Amino acid sequence: MADDRAPTFEELATDGDVVSSLDSKAEHSPDQVLRTLDRRENVLKRTVKEIDEVIDHLRGAAAARPDQNTNGPDTTAPTASERISTPAAEVILQAAPPPLKADTANAPEIRDGRGNGESGSGLIQDDGKPEPRFEKPSAEPRAEAKDKTTMSGMVVIEGDRGPIKAEARTPDKRGSPGGEGGGDGKGGGGGAGVFHKRLGPVDFSASLKAGLRAIRQNLMIVMLFTIATNILVLAIPIYLFQISDRVLTSRSIDTLVMLTGLIVGAVILQAIFDAVRRMILMRTAVEVAAQLGAPILSAAARASLHSNGREYQTLGDLQQLRSFLVSSTLLSFLDAPIAPFFVVAVFLIHPHLGSIVITSALLLLVVTLLNQKATAASFGEANTFQSKANLHLDSMSRNSQIINALAMIPESVRIWGRDMASSFTAQVVAQDRNIAFASLSKALRSLTQVMMLGWGANLALRGDLTGGMVIAASIIAGRALGPIEGAIEGWNQVVQSRAAYSRIASLLQSSPLNFERLKLPRPEGRLDVERLLFVPQGTKRVILNGVTFSLNPGDSLAVIGSSGAGKTTLGKMLVGSILPTSGNVRLDLMDLRNWDQRQFGESIGYLPQDVQLFPGTIKANIARMREDASDAEIYAAAKLADVHDMIAQLPHGYETFVAADGSPLSGGQKQRVALARAFFGNPRMVVLDEPNSNLDSAGEAALTRALAHARKQQITVVTVTQRPALLNSVDKVLLLVNGTVALFGMRQDVLKALASRGMNLEGNPLDHNQLT
Repeated sequence: MADDRAPTFEELATDGDVVSSLDSKAEHSPDQVLRTLDRRENVLKRTVKEIDEVIDHLRGAAAARPDQNTNGPDTTAPTASERISTPAAEVILQAAPPPLKADTANAPEIRDGRGNGESGSGLIQDDGKPEPRFEKPSAEPRAEAKDKTTMSGMVVIEGDRGPIKAEARTPDKRGSPGGEGGGDGKGGGGGAGVFHKRLGPVDFSASLKAGLRAIRQNLMIVMLFTIATNILVLAIPIYLFQISDRVLTSRSIDTLVMLTGLIVGAVILQAIFDAVRRMILMRTAVEVAAQLGAPILSAAARASLHSNGREYQTLGDLQQLRSFLVSSTLLSFLDAPIAPFFVVAVFLIHPHLGSIVITSALLLLVVTLLNQKATAASFGEANTFQSKANLHLDSMSRNSQIINALAMIPESVRIWGRDMASSFTAQVVAQDRNIAFASLSKALRSLTQVMMLGWGANLALRGDLTGGMVIAASIIAGRALGPIEGAIEGWNQVVQSRAAYSRIASLLQSSPLNFERLKLPRPEGRLDVERLLFVPQGTKRVILNGVTFSLNPGDSLAVIGSSGAGKTTLGKMLVGSILPTSGNVRLDLMDLRNWDQRQFGESIGYLPQDVQLFPGTIKANIARMREDASDAEIYAAAKLADVHDMIAQLPHGYETFVAADGSPLSGGQKQRVALARAFFGNPRMVVLDEPNSNLDSAGEAALTRALAHARKQQITVVTVTQRPALLNSVDKVLLLVNGTVALFGMRQDVLKALASRGMNLEGNPLDHNQLT
């Protein structure tokens, strides 16, 4: 007799495969088969009902305990082992309705059949296996589910759970090119980058103090050798004194041999000590140059935003300081503190002779002060004209091709020669005065020697001194006055070195890089320009006036206008290469001046109107000369800029070496390589200034494809152009007229407004009459 009792779920789980069981029991009557199917249907309904109860239970638990740590075990959800234990149950569950969607606001996410309260999407993942399998939640399954459903380098944040705490990045962790988050030094970044972190200042003042500390410490050691050297200098006067008063009177050969041996040893030791102190000074100069070279260059590069680049000449000031540290002038100043002891020694020989030395020293000090006042202004004027000549020389080196092509060599040399002539004139005036005072000091010193010997002879005739004491006093007096005379002769070097140090200290201490910065999250690309006003220093001409517009992440903008309208100036302001007189440029609501410069540079790209490549390979130029850039990042930038095929046609591909003038690349090829450099590191904003000025039709097509790639990557792009061809590749258009915004809006609206003015959109390029 057939059993009409409905089997339990556990009994079904041990009966084996249902379908195969039905097929194998052909002897059963149709009524028995129907009753069996009815029982299976009842079991299936009960199973679905139990699943619904489990989901409701999980929802209630999540709503009742929103702050509980979801990594802990969830005892409210029944495990699969408690409900289903055989393959037969799985076959039955395949006939169940599709999995239900959970409430994303209250229920934890279900991925691959596992509950996950942290993943954040709140959706039930359907991967082609409709059977819902419930297991006891734990930390390990959640991690596995997250790895399977979340791409590497991305973080999904659920709307009601707030931001996810950033993980600390290890030094060797590299961000993927397509990731998001704080940059890791290569511009790619990833979601795990640390952000909202207070970055300490670069503190160039500390570098300056470290250099001064090194100088002081080494000078203390040098002073010890200087004292020893000056003491050993007394060996010659003592030798002469002993020969005159002892050897010649006693006629003792033994005494002469012993004195000669001692003096020879003292002279050799003096030479060794003098060589050691000069070696220490030389190494001190090298250490100072090594410590201050990089800070000076960094500070000069930053300060050049506000000037014509004269700050780079501060490296020449560092060379001047280095030369002073190894000069004999510094040794004269180091010998100066020992001079009073020599004066005391002369006093011990006889007070009259000591008085002569003191009088001569005071006169030499007066000459030194007069020399300083008479030469300071002329030396300063000479240095000013020399700096101007050096700037012109740098300009000639950068524009050597133009100078030769247009036969401008005589004119360029004439401009350089005018500044050099002014510098030479001032130097001649200063040097004439310096030479005059130096000659006066030598004359005073020679007269001092005459007075010492003459008055000493008078004292010897009176029996107060011996001949040897007179000669010794004369030699010691010469050592006492030597440092003062040396300081007068090298006063020009002293003035120049002091001025050089002042410029170095001013540059390092006033650098904006000294201030603390806040490392922000990697920008999304929102750009806000607020009431920009720009008036170049030293002029009254307004280049930009009240420029205001905003772009959302992923927007593309074309800036059009006639020549001189301020388009290039606006592009430079958008990347922070020049700063506005007033107004703000904000990236993700933060003013560009408040971004960490390194992080900001890694997050943007820039193609200037005047394309310049660095001496190096194409690979290095695309990677912005970074040694830590990976080949994958370089290739990704080349593909994004659509220049990979062009580079592949070169004889050495990415390893092709580019000279300072860009050879062997053509103008269009240089521009396309610079375009890839702009897209390196997955930037969130790119500014292109006349990107198609040197491109042929194939290059323009590649540029159009690059802009399309940027749009797919949600990169905010600002393109400065005068050619209507690029207008079809942007979302918005801004028209600048005399530094003000005449039109700004969606491309179709702006073009319609321009067409209403009678503008010929087929013109190439846009001319002044059409845009005004």
